[in-house]
Amino acid sequence: MSWESIIPNVLAGDSQSLAGTAPVAAMDNEQFAAFYARSARSLWAYLARVSRDPGLADDLTQEAYVRFLCAAHPQDGEVAARRYLFKIATNLLRDHWRRPQSSSIDDVPEHTFAAASGETHSDSVAILGPAMAQMRPRDRQLLWLAYAEGYSHHEIAQITGLASASIRLLLFRARRKMARLLRSGGEA
Repeated sequence: MSWESIIPNVLAGDSQSLAGTAPVAAMDNEQFAAFYARSARSLWAYLARVSRDPGLADDLTQEAYVRFLCAAHPQDGEVAARRYLFKIATNLLRDHWRRPQSSSIDDVPEHTFAAASGETHSDSVAILGPAMAQMRPRDRQLLWLAYAEGYSHHEIAQITGLASASIRLLLFRARRKMARLLRSGGEA
């Protein structure tokens, strides 16, 4: 079943298309298409940067939107919906990390994915990439949400499930580690 065939079925309330889930459609097709157009790129970038795997980011982005459509999500506007979508994606990423790792795709170096997709790296990505690769996934996640997505400490806490009071300290430590890695040329 393709991604395009799932969305209309979910929006129409066809619970058979997703193995018994009961969707609560709060958006019509046009609203969802507009929301998807505004949020998909940043969600994928978040997942790709944190996981360091573009293929996994593709899969988790798709799964996050399917779960978003099937869930009773906040009716407080687009900002709350985006936060909820990022929370779903974060939980999917955690679940992925908890599963036993397969050795097939993990054995392929990350630069192979970038070369295959024809990505061009700017100077900042070339400088930050090696340092980000040395950091723990949670640190990458916090830095991305704070500085690439521009979320507040409270919003990051909602997305990650961490205590709101600890986000400031965790971000401080992640920034300090990033600075140390950048000064040392990306070596731990």
